[in-house]
Amino acid sequence: MGKKTIMSSSLQSSFNEFCSKNKFEINKKQIEILKSLEQFIFPRNKLLNFFSKKEDHGCYYLYGNVGVGKTMIANFVYDQINIKKTKFHFNEFMINFHDYRYKKKDDNTISEFVKNLKQNFDFIYLDEFQVTNIVDAMILGKLFENIFLKNLKILITTNTKLIDLYKDGLQREQFIPFINLIEKKSIQKELFLEEDYRTQKRNINQRIFYPLNEKTLFSINKNFRILTKNLKKEEKLINTKGRVFKLNYFYEGIARFNFNDLCDQNLGAEDYLNISQICKHIFIEDVPIFSDYNSNQQLRFITLIDILYEKKIKLTLSMSSDLSKIGTSKKHSETFKRTTSRLHEMTMSKYS
Repeated sequence: MGKKTIMSSSLQSSFNEFCSKNKFEINKKQIEILKSLEQFIFPRNKLLNFFSKKEDHGCYYLYGNVGVGKTMIANFVYDQINIKKTKFHFNEFMINFHDYRYKKKDDNTISEFVKNLKQNFDFIYLDEFQVTNIVDAMILGKLFENIFLKNLKILITTNTKLIDLYKDGLQREQFIPFINLIEKKSIQKELFLEEDYRTQKRNINQRIFYPLNEKTLFSINKNFRILTKNLKKEEKLINTKGRVFKLNYFYEGIARFNFNDLCDQNLGAEDYLNISQICKHIFIEDVPIFSDYNSNQQLRFITLIDILYEKKIKLTLSMSSDLSKIGTSKKHSETFKRTTSRLHEMTMSKYS
């Protein structure tokens, strides 16, 4: 038997138990989002909405700063509901679409892709929604237009206000119709808290080593030796649409890279996703201080960490400085707040 549909009182009760079990602080604003999200998924006033000609909302757009609990609440509700559903990290969702388009190569790709989604699902949860390239920016309008026509409900979690999506992006004026569409079709909610709960969990056993010197190298070598003791070294080749990436240090799921190997090469979300499929703990050495001069490498690093976080990969890092002084380019400063918050969590000794 599947889970029964949980209505307000029992959903909140289950959420309280969930928070108590995991020692999470229960916050009034999170409860408000919880109730609002449930009402979006299971509207109880359809008849009233019909007579009032209220706009039908096909999207729930949840945004807020890093570490406030957006993904935690969305995941909790997603796990509770018993409907035809699926969840994607946004990068993974777009990879699936581009793969589908690559195979089909016809004018009806978008409508056929959405038709296939509708045949299998009524509800789609897109986590970490962000638009960073012109290809996705130009496609999203038509893609979501078809999603709404098929009455698919979409839950989006993101750090970015709707109006700030793809801000300063190339040919952004062509992206504005998408923003207008989402604004019309969405319930927009901001989750705002002062604290970042993830950074509150910091402890002295974090797996971050800095600055870059002989002592740091000795420490990270020691940790790597301890973790890979008695494990078999393998040679792994990852092929992503003809791009071959070699893992030189791979020990039964534990891999070691230099920052430049991952972020100063022609690699993207799909490469990182393929790497994450075979790894459980990744060492990344020589992470630099970021500025406007290496913003492209920083963007790849942001994408990499998003995917590794989603796949619950443990991290060990050697860095030029501690996270509070790692710097950022102006272009990626807001997005990078999420990355540094996640790095705090992913390098904790208890992270799994």
